[in-house]
Amino acid sequence: MKAQVTWQKNLNFVAESDSGHRINLSGDGEFLSPMEAVLQSVGACSSIDVVIILEKARQQITGCRCLLEAERAPSDPKVFTKIMATYVISGKDISEKHVKRACELSLEKYCSVALMLKGNVEIEYQYEIKEDA
Repeated sequence: MKAQVTWQKNLNFVAESDSGHRINLSGDGEFLSPMEAVLQSVGACSSIDVVIILEKARQQITGCRCLLEAERAPSDPKVFTKIMATYVISGKDISEKHVKRACELSLEKYCSVALMLKGNVEIEYQYEIKEDA
């Protein structure tokens, strides 16, 4: 995997992966900040795992949202110290046991982004199950 980050102007950059995907990043709030991108990547990576695990368990899911809140160190470098991920799973007859297990497996075994932070960032989770009408 390769990537390139190119300065545009001010504190704005364009990041491009070797697959050709691009994202604008900024250090002054004009675009997504690098830390916001890391936080969102934890949620996306973990949610991918949760969906795959629940589908393999034959759960009838129709939605998965991951709401994230992070705490940062008060002084530079303002690294993440804690992340709370709340998974909102919707579907029909969803098993709480399966949701709990999917979240655990993701954060403890499969989510490469979360696992890179392990040991430096406390990552906790909770979940909600919303029954489709």
